[in-house]
This record gives sequence, C-alpha cells and structure tokens, in this order.
Amino acid sequence: MKALILNNNVVDVVSTEFAVSSDMTWMDCSDDCKYGWTLEHGVLTAPSPIPEKTYGEKRRKAYPSVGDQLDKIYHEGIDAWKADMVDPVKAKYPKPE
Repeated sequence: MKALILNNNVVDVVSTEFAVSSDMTWMDCSDDCKYGWTLEHGVLTAPSPIPEKTYGEKRRKAYPSVGDQLDKIYHEGIDAWKADMVDPVKAKYPKPE
C-alpha cells in the first residue's frame, strides 16, 4: 500500500501511486494505515484515541446553564428543579462506585 503525505499527514491510501502535486509525497505503508495518520520522524503513526470523558465531565455538559437552573428554582421551586434538571442527569450519568 502507498500513503499520500501532505504536511506530515496521510491524506489518501491507495494500492498504486498516481501523479500528485510537488507538495505531496508517496510513502510505503502497512495495510492498516488510514487517512488521518501522521508522519512522525519518518514513521507513520495512528492517531491517539480520544480519551472517554469522566462521569463528571459528562454531567457538567448535560446540566442546563446556571441561569436556566436559577430561573427554574425561582419560578417552580427546588423540588421541580431537582426533578426536572438534576435527577435525570444523575440517573443518566451515575457516580461510579
């Protein structure tokens, strides 16, 4: 297989080279090489996996804005805020044991 490299990034992987811009180069690669790999010190490297978010990060993103939460408390009370805004997020992203 051949990897097409532009700015140290794999932009295509093919079995046969074809004419490309002088900004690009061809390089032999393994069969598992894919678009998105990078060329680091002459070695093609797969991208690092994106680490999964912690339950805390997931919860923070799932909660409504502070303004919306305060508005809910002011207009409908603490019990409605807990039932509608807090409990569903805690149920979806439970605290790990």
